[in-house]
Parts: sequence; structure tokens; C-alpha cells
Amino acid sequence: MTRFITKEQVTAKLLEALPQLAFELPEDIERALKAACERETSPRAAEALRLLVENARIAREDRVAICQDTGSVWACLEIGPDVSVSGDVLDGVNDAVAQAYTAGNLRKSLVRDALVDRTNTNDNTPAFAELRTGPSPGARLHVMCKGGGSDNASRVVMLTPGAGRQGIVDAVLTCVREKAANACPPLVIGIGVGATFDKVAGLAKMALMRPLGEAASNPEVAAFEAELLEAVNALGIGAAALGGSTTALGVHVNTAACHIAALPLAINMGCSAMRRGTYEL
Repeated sequence: MTRFITKEQVTAKLLEALPQLAFELPEDIERALKAACERETSPRAAEALRLLVENARIAREDRVAICQDTGSVWACLEIGPDVSVSGDVLDGVNDAVAQAYTAGNLRKSLVRDALVDRTNTNDNTPAFAELRTGPSPGARLHVMCKGGGSDNASRVVMLTPGAGRQGIVDAVLTCVREKAANACPPLVIGIGVGATFDKVAGLAKMALMRPLGEAASNPEVAAFEAELLEAVNALGIGAAALGGSTTALGVHVNTAACHIAALPLAINMGCSAMRRGTYEL
């Protein structure tokens, strides 16, 4: 039986999700921060991690923003083969964002045009919304409030096939060395490998949606994730870039097919306030 998803359902779910993401650090992120704090041997890094955990507690209890940069909103409606939508199902997304950010006294950070009109829109719109199909039944709304610092630390690199696995490792480590300190570590790093120039960044962004501790379904990719995480943490940048053993809480990799002459790579940094959630509709 075909299910129908309406714009009213999407709008209502987004209105529910945005305050939660602004005020409540996802459980897996907070749990990982606490675990990192317990095993950290550097006193400065341990104190930074303790403060991040304390900040999350205060934000949750006092209903204030986890971070002053409350981010741009990305909303992705993913529908399975048993789901149908009518009209512009994402038509209410901007209204929901404007309402939630105003009601929650959240910082508005969007400008009208990146090049020709950098005046603030004053309601944190437009959101960056998209509709995609997937193999899983049902419908789910992926939502991320992405801070500017972590996105600024991200990059897309079009490697040649000859660069291979080691070329990917080298590019990721170079990016972390150059940019991690500005992305509010400890990080969650989403990696996309494959597809095309315009699609590989989407792979990396979706990788950030996966809960910490959930490895890639492909064992070879899962092993590569573990290898990258170990290499990133061996850099010693640490929490708040104060040194220590936890530069990243997790590295998640999504892969796809690509042209024989290409090896697209996207690195999407997620900060210690990794505000994202997936909601069933």
C-alpha cells in the first residue's frame, strides 16, 4: 500500500526537530565526549572535553543554544518505494526554520546571496532542502544544523585514480592538519569517495548522519574508517586543538561508483556540536 507524505507532516516534524537540535546534543555525541574525557591523558584536553560535556548539560537544562553559531539548516526528505508525495512537499521548510529560529532566539546566520548581496535575511532562511529516493521503505527526514566553522574546514578534491587509497588518507590528514583547529574539535568527519564532483559532497554529508559507533556495512569500508580515525587521532591536535588523543570522535565513509578516470573525494568536517538527527515520518 502506498503511503502519502504531505508538506504539513514535513513542516511539523521540522518544527519539532529544530529546537531539539539547537538545545540538546545528540546522545551518541555526548556519550562519545564523555568517553573521550575519561580516557584522555592530557590535562588540558581533558578539561576541554569536560567543559564540552558541561556545556551540553547546561544547554539541555536551560534550553539555550549549544553553540552561538546555530548553523544553516539542511533538511533532506528521503522516501522509499512505498511512499508518494504530492505537490511541493518541501514548501513549508523555510517557514518552519523562520518560526523555530525566531521562537528559540537562535542566531540568524544566512545572507541573501553569497556574491552580490551579503545582507542577513534575518530569519535564518533559506534552508537547504532536498528530496531523494532510497531503497528502504517509509519516509524519514534528515536534519542538520551545520555551523560555518566546520563547513569552512571542509573540501572537495578531485584525485586521479593513481592516488589510490593512500592518496585519500594523505588528503584527509592534510585537511585535518590545516583546518581541524578552526572546526572546533573533537570532530566527526564525513568522507565521500566516488560519484561525481557535485555528488561526492552529498556522500560525505550523509556520512555525518550515521550514529557514532555504527560502522559502514561494507567490511572493507569499515576497516578504512578505523584506519582513518586512528591516523587522525595520531596527529595529536586534540580537543579544542589543545593537544591530546582525541582529534576526532569518528570518521564515517560513504562510497559510490565513479568514472574510470576519476577518484572524487569529499571531506565534510563536523564539529563537537554535531547537531543532526533522522526522524521517521
